[in-house]
Amino acid sequence: MSIRGRIIGVIAGFAIFTVVVMVWAPTVGTTSISLAKAFDRSLPWDSNVDAQIFFVARLPRVLSGALVGATLAAAGVVLQALLRNPLATPFTLGVSAGASLGAMLAVTMNFGFGLLGVSAIPLASFAGSIIATGIVYALASSQRRGLSTNVLLLAGVTLNAFFSAMILFVQYIADFTEALRAIRWMMGGLDVAGYAPIVAALPFTIISLIAFAFMARTLNLLSAGSEAAAARGVEVVRAQRLAFLSASLATGAAVSLGGPIGFIGIIVPHLVRLLVGSDHRIVLPASALFGASFLVLCDLAARTLMAPLEIPVGVVTAMIGGPFFLWLLVRNS
Repeated sequence: MSIRGRIIGVIAGFAIFTVVVMVWAPTVGTTSISLAKAFDRSLPWDSNVDAQIFFVARLPRVLSGALVGATLAAAGVVLQALLRNPLATPFTLGVSAGASLGAMLAVTMNFGFGLLGVSAIPLASFAGSIIATGIVYALASSQRRGLSTNVLLLAGVTLNAFFSAMILFVQYIADFTEALRAIRWMMGGLDVAGYAPIVAALPFTIISLIAFAFMARTLNLLSAGSEAAAARGVEVVRAQRLAFLSASLATGAAVSLGGPIGFIGIIVPHLVRLLVGSDHRIVLPASALFGASFLVLCDLAARTLMAPLEIPVGVVTAMIGGPFFLWLLVRNS
């Protein structure tokens, strides 16, 4: 089979799996519903409970889970290639911590503003991610020879630690109700209020995914090292900047929508590589599709395993990702 045929075949397989999961997941829950009844337009909306559960309660969660999962998984692939580090995640460079600090300030200070149906918390979260991205980029690009990946990593880790300390300080001075609400947001969750937050995050996600699509071949060369990539005609500095900025934009949009849901960006890319190899022309789209279905399934487990109690989806991904991360460390060593 040609490489083109293999790419199409693998992507089609992952796409079919993702569509099946997204159609099936909204039908599962403490209350069973019928898809046929949910889409029956002959029934009045006020009396069609199946339609209300499907379109109001469950479908927004599935769509937000697919968007966040696809974005974080694809960003993880890009950052692992950029930093040449298999353990890099979308949260390595401090963008997530900046977004979390922004959301924390919005919660504790009771920001009341909104925009186009989007509340203050996701807006403040996205603003925090942009500020963190700007700081890390300014530090890493101050070197004479373009974007230093070593400085990028060190600046990101340091900024992550600083913002984490600021988050703890904000939690400490907040009252009990605000602190509890902030802690709950920090656990990650897909219980979005309608479709407006999804629509707001969608443009930034689409821009990032388009940038990723054009970088697939370049990422193969960057993974071999900047000198090898430059020898094959890659504009290394430009490619590194595009990879960092697009991955940071994707991470900021995802965190503003679902909170800091960890481990998606490291679990999914490695699982996909184990299945299809390391060619980024296959790994990148396959990771985005599998990341979407994986997070939707995790959210399904979060809202059904201990029903009627709902587990934050970030707890579920951490319980899966923690052992997997340790296994990667042992495997790489």
